[in-house]
Parts: sequence; structure tokens; C-alpha cells
Amino acid sequence: MPPRASTAPASDAPFAAASPAPAYGFYPTPQAMGDGIGAEDYRQALEHSNAAARPLSLYVHLPFCQQACYHCTRRPVTTSDTRLTEAYLTRLDREMVLTSRHLDARREVRSLQWGGGTPTFLTLNQMGDLIDRLDARFRLAGDRDREYLIEIDPREADVFTLRHLEALGFNRLSLEVLDLDPEVQRAINRQQGRGLTEQLLDEADRLGFNSVNLNLILGLPRQTLGGFVATLDQVIAMAPSRLSLFQYQHHPERFPHQRQIRPEDLPAPLEVQGMLQAAIERLAAAGYVHLGHDRFVRGDDRLARALVTGRERHDLVGLGVTAVSRLEDLHVRNPQRLEDYEAALERGELPTAVGHRLSLDDRLRSAAIERLMCDLHLDLEELGAAFGLDAEAHLAGPLARLARAESQGLIACRGAQWRVTPTGRLLIRQLAAAFDAYPAAS
Repeated sequence: MPPRASTAPASDAPFAAASPAPAYGFYPTPQAMGDGIGAEDYRQALEHSNAAARPLSLYVHLPFCQQACYHCTRRPVTTSDTRLTEAYLTRLDREMVLTSRHLDARREVRSLQWGGGTPTFLTLNQMGDLIDRLDARFRLAGDRDREYLIEIDPREADVFTLRHLEALGFNRLSLEVLDLDPEVQRAINRQQGRGLTEQLLDEADRLGFNSVNLNLILGLPRQTLGGFVATLDQVIAMAPSRLSLFQYQHHPERFPHQRQIRPEDLPAPLEVQGMLQAAIERLAAAGYVHLGHDRFVRGDDRLARALVTGRERHDLVGLGVTAVSRLEDLHVRNPQRLEDYEAALERGELPTAVGHRLSLDDRLRSAAIERLMCDLHLDLEELGAAFGLDAEAHLAGPLARLARAESQGLIACRGAQWRVTPTGRLLIRQLAAAFDAYPAAS
């Protein structure tokens, strides 16, 4: 069963750079999911979602990697044999069939993302086959405003890969750069030269991809303020349209590959905070706008602004091992073990392992987190009006926690308006965590 929502009073400890907090791509986070939700609940939720006729988003999880990166938290299947993916693609197609049976065929897929693992581990023929299968089971949009994204390891792609992806309909790329410092790359077993990334950026621009996002990670082993600034300056010179800055979470007890990282090689929390501060300043000077949620865009990327600040809701259907699906009032996740995922499909069942049914309190807190992280601003009167309740009274506990952050200059309150300060942007996840009702995973 999921952890019980916490009703205990918050401690008086101050917000700190060392305080762990999820990225809050969605809320509640997966740690709230429990085994009380199964395939039948998911089936009913899929069918119920047809009445709202919201656009569909598909996420396809491709777990294969050539080698293990020591920092990774995604539980990849490490292999060099691309033939192993054939059986997995067959299982994926089976899940597509089982899922699409419960969806209105007229609903259009406006957003598609392939993640992993390393999606470009697939051969070009396998990629084409997967798109064909998705198109056969779902209604894939073909207009210019669609958002079709694939995550790319620069070591596992070249110009021919990009040309093939563009022909398949992808219009957005996310490049996993992480850090360009050779010392850091050796520490996480991920050596890749700057030239690999530059070559892909140049080709993506020539092919007319809508955007290319570069992902960097703060807090990696052997990372220093000076070294990270050097990486950042090189990345700014490449001029990607979008940039994401994530923070490394060290949990070797949960992710065995991280046991290869020596704790003494990790930078101190204050140094990581200094890296983020330097990034915000340098990116602003280079014309990038901080959109919250760790994301930065060049000032001319209007589509990115609309995606972050827009209020349109999609129903997310996750396909593949560990994939998460998010419907209006239900979140579910597929099994984390490949053999459990395959066994459910062999039985002809939707491979739902755990889930969580969202309460009114969950949805209110989710909206508060989203607005705080996306807008860096929370209007309690607007929030209350959207839910037909007194948001300030209902969220009294979280707001008391935010009040302690106000005393540290991280957020400012004026009546029902809460605004994150420039300093508070460095700890936006910790500020958002004030609204998290579920205890952190042990």
C-alpha cells in the first residue's frame, strides 16, 4: 500500500541546499504508489478518460544501454546485443494492443516521447518498426505543432540517425550531455567529447528540428565550480534552444551502479548551490530565460514558453517496463523488473504493478507545486477559485513551512501572493516539497 499522507507538524529545520527533493515532474511522486491499484483500475480509468476527450501523450520506455553509467537512476538493461530488443518490441506491441482497446480511436496523440535507457540503442529498422506499430495502434498527429521527442546519448547517434528520426516524424531532441569535464566523465563511466554534441546540434539545425534540449547534471563526482563553469561556457557557445539543469541524487542503496562512486568525490552542497547560481547568471547573460522546473530556454523559443505555462491537460499513457501513466485521477506504474512486465503481458493483462488514486487534496497540492515551479509564483485566491475552496485554509500546513523559507529570503508573501525570490530559485524543489504530503522513500 502507498505511504500514508503525513499529518505530522513540520520540523523547524531551515531549508538547506543539502535537503533532498524530487524533481516534481508530476505529483504525487511514484513513492506514493501502492499495490492496491491494479490492471482493472487502470482499464476503467482509460475508458473513463474518453469522455473528457483530452489529447493523448505517449511515453515509450526503452531500457537498453551499451554500458552502465555510474550515476544512473533508471535501472537500464546493459547489453551490446541489439537482438534482445526484438522480443521487447514484440511485448511493447502487445501492450499497445491491450491499451488501445480501451481508448477512443478518434483521440489524437499530440505528444510522443521515447526515453530510456538509450532509445537510439535500437537499430534504424527497429526505430521505424516501432513508429509503424505506434501509428497502427494509436492516432499519431502529423502536423507541425505536435511534440515528438526522443532522448539521445551523443555517443550512440550520428547524422544518419538524426536524418532517420526526422523522417519518422520526430521534431525535438534531448541530448544527454551531463558534463564536458573529462575527469567527471571518467568518474561516471561516460566519456564523450564535445565534438559529438556539436555535430548533432549542427545536423539538427540543418534538418529543421523544432528544438534541441541539452541536459546537464549538477553534483556529479569530481565536479568543481570552475570545471562546471567551463562546461557551461562551452554549452552556451553551442547555443541550444533549451537547456535543463538537474541535480544528482546519490542513493547507492537503491541503485547498485552508484556504489562505484566514492562519496568523498562528491562536491559539497554549498558548491553545488554555487554551480546553480553561476548557471542562472551566465544563462541570463546569454539570453536564456529560466522557466522553472530546472528548464531554461533561449528568449526566442516561444513554443517552450507555451508548453510550460500553458494549462492544457493531456492524458499520459506510459508503455514499457517501469513506465508511468497519468490520467485525471489515477497514476499507475508498470513493473520495474523486465520479467514481471513480460509475464503480465503473456497472461493477456495490462502490466499495471502499482498505482495511486488522487484525492482532492492531492490535486490541490499538485496544482500548487506546478504553479510554484513553473511560474515561480503562487496565487492562492486563483488556486482556491479553481477548486472551489479556501486554498489558504486547506494548505495551512504547507504555507507554514513556506513561511520559514520567507524568513530566509527564499520566497516573499504579500497577502495571497507568494513569489519565489532570485535566491529561492536555487532551492525551488525544496520550496515545492513544502506541499508534499508523502514521506520520502527510505
